[in-house]
Amino acid sequence: MDNVTVVTGGSRGIGAAVSLRLAHDGHRVAVGYQRAAEAAHDIVGAIRSGGGQAVAVRVDTTVEEDVVALFDTAAAELGPVTGLVNNAGITSPLSRLADLRTEDLRRVVDVNVVGAFLCARQAARTMTEGGAIVNVSSGAATLGSPREYIHYAASKAALDALTIGLARELAAEGIRVNGVAPGFIDTDIHLRSGDPDRAEHVVGRIPLGRLGTPDEIAEAVAWLLSPASSYATGTTIRVTGGM
Repeated sequence: MDNVTVVTGGSRGIGAAVSLRLAHDGHRVAVGYQRAAEAAHDIVGAIRSGGGQAVAVRVDTTVEEDVVALFDTAAAELGPVTGLVNNAGITSPLSRLADLRTEDLRRVVDVNVVGAFLCARQAARTMTEGGAIVNVSSGAATLGSPREYIHYAASKAALDALTIGLARELAAEGIRVNGVAPGFIDTDIHLRSGDPDRAEHVVGRIPLGRLGTPDEIAEAVAWLLSPASSYATGTTIRVTGGM
């Protein structure tokens, strides 16, 4: 089966590493992005220069019509979609829950939960036997992130529930659903927290004593989309350095 995989938030950080890793494995990749057009086209260029096939597609995952168009474009340009990496997600400035702005709460839930569900729903509607979905959760889902971003942690816990429930719904159709829960990874997502050096500040809390890399998360995602994980569904793999 030809592998055609949609990667949301595929232009930077973990998403970019996943897009490149999957292309290395022979996937045709639809790189979904919202604002980082130049970065997305750079990823597509890198894939094509290596002999792979890819397309960049602008998408706001919180908009149903955009999500449908993303999958339609991927299918038209690359072939029937066989995989989804539900990676698009955001955080917001660090704060206690009592100080959390309502607009930040709504935006995080809209992108991290509603957007992910819309993408998963479209995958469930269009994939056939042999398809696979990987939801990018977070180690925060089980840690709660008190005094930092409880709302973000809760949004990722919702993804873990989606992984379990949808895996059981789609198992009889031969479609697997799994998750990867990264810990503190060296990406620019921390810029939105209001503490751009936050990742460096938390190294002492990580048992392995260092930040993770996007490539390390991409390895886990690639395995879950590969035949090597054919008996895995409904599970979320923690890649958190021991947290």
